[in-house]
Amino acid sequence: MSSLLLPQSGSIPFAQQTEMSSRFWDGCRRGELLFQYFPASGRAQFPPARSDRASFGDAFEWRRSAGRGRVYSWSTVHRAPSPVFHTPYVVAIVCLEEGFEMISNIIGCRPEDVVEGLEVEVVFHAVNDDVTLPYFAPIAGPGHD
Repeated sequence: MSSLLLPQSGSIPFAQQTEMSSRFWDGCRRGELLFQYFPASGRAQFPPARSDRASFGDAFEWRRSAGRGRVYSWSTVHRAPSPVFHTPYVVAIVCLEEGFEMISNIIGCRPEDVVEGLEVEVVFHAVNDDVTLPYFAPIAGPGHD
């Protein structure tokens, strides 16, 4: 029986903040999952970009996600690309309710519990004083065993 998946710790690598992504990273530090919304096309988008990938429009607003979604696809990593990562860990594509996808790690369950359609919610973990990463954990509660 496997133990529960936990957030990574230590000096793990992560995406660096850019001018375009700074609002996203600021939101994570506050415990908010932010995404771009393009009113002209009605599309949600992540990761942040200067224009809508579908219509190429550049008028967007930042919106706060409820942070709930479903696992679309995943991979359990048993052999990390660097010794700074603790294995096993699960990398997943999560489809958020607002219509965008994110790649993140799943925590709070055993690797074998991750399946297509697993309902998850965002959980934030600080890496250091400047960076807080969004992870996803299974939704617990009535009807979510």
